[in-house]
Amino acid sequence: MDNLFLGRTLGKDVFNQNGIIIVAKGVILTVSHMESLKKHGIQLKASDVIAQAPELKNERLISRAAEEIRDIFHAMKSDGRVPLDKVESNILPAVYEASETHDLYGVLSGLQAKDDYTYRHNIGVAVLSNMLGKWLDLNEADLALLTMAATLHDIGKIRISDYILNKPEKFTDVEYEQMKKHTVYGYEILKNTKDLPPRVALVALQHHERVDGWGYPNGCKGTDIDYYSKIVAVADVFHAMTSNRVYRKAIPFYKIIRELNDEGFGKMDPAVISVFVKRIMEMTVGSQVRLTDGRMGKVVMIHHHDPMRPVIRLGDTYIDLSRNSHVTIESITG
Repeated sequence: MDNLFLGRTLGKDVFNQNGIIIVAKGVILTVSHMESLKKHGIQLKASDVIAQAPELKNERLISRAAEEIRDIFHAMKSDGRVPLDKVESNILPAVYEASETHDLYGVLSGLQAKDDYTYRHNIGVAVLSNMLGKWLDLNEADLALLTMAATLHDIGKIRISDYILNKPEKFTDVEYEQMKKHTVYGYEILKNTKDLPPRVALVALQHHERVDGWGYPNGCKGTDIDYYSKIVAVADVFHAMTSNRVYRKAIPFYKIIRELNDEGFGKMDPAVISVFVKRIMEMTVGSQVRLTDGRMGKVVMIHHHDPMRPVIRLGDTYIDLSRNSHVTIESITG
């Protein structure tokens, strides 16, 4: 599918039958480029684009998808219609490609919110949900439905004022109550969208519910929360914690993993959390890391019984974090 090349850099000039350049070498491919190529009957091959480092590739894919969903959300404020065709053709291919990387630094650098958190967050949650869905062995149809639901989970925010969405400080109690309504707004928008399965709307409604009943908007517990909603909830929290926000910096990696692991015994579905933490930590193998004592090293082995505390190579020596409780991973650096 040509749309899989969205955000990639073209490695050669592409000509039409009359020898006129349609798209020039070095261009970062956008939807309009793809449409132009299709119009001229030209289909790209993998060899036509430049291989990229995982972090650069993901950054471009996710940035482009974030721009697309921003445009979709802005248009919806006027006509209220969910353009599923654009979501499927312009956004989902980028989400699927970004989720294929096995390099954690590439994933995190690509998902890191810059100055467009509201829109990049939708893509980040979609990518992480797709990855988690595969780790949980969802079949192809279920994975596609989950990914669509994750992409649209925050669509209700189009009914929240820009003042609240873009506020550089934490919300007041009144503003927080207004923000929480995005779950209900999203449900109302999606349940009335033709050809969209009901579970997509349910995820928009429930992704802030928690299994202990302390979530919102309805305080649902345990099995009253849809399985997809539980998956998206984990992706939603992880992406929010790894992102720089106007009012706070991204939380250190070890604190995120520790908090998620702790929430697996209360707020989140423990089965979903345990798989997510284990597989995220497995992705750190080979990554350069900074430890909480300032030393730099490389992850070389994950303990199955304690994946949060791996073995780190420090030059010619090794440190087993499972036997050194005073130090852990501060951040992934490469």
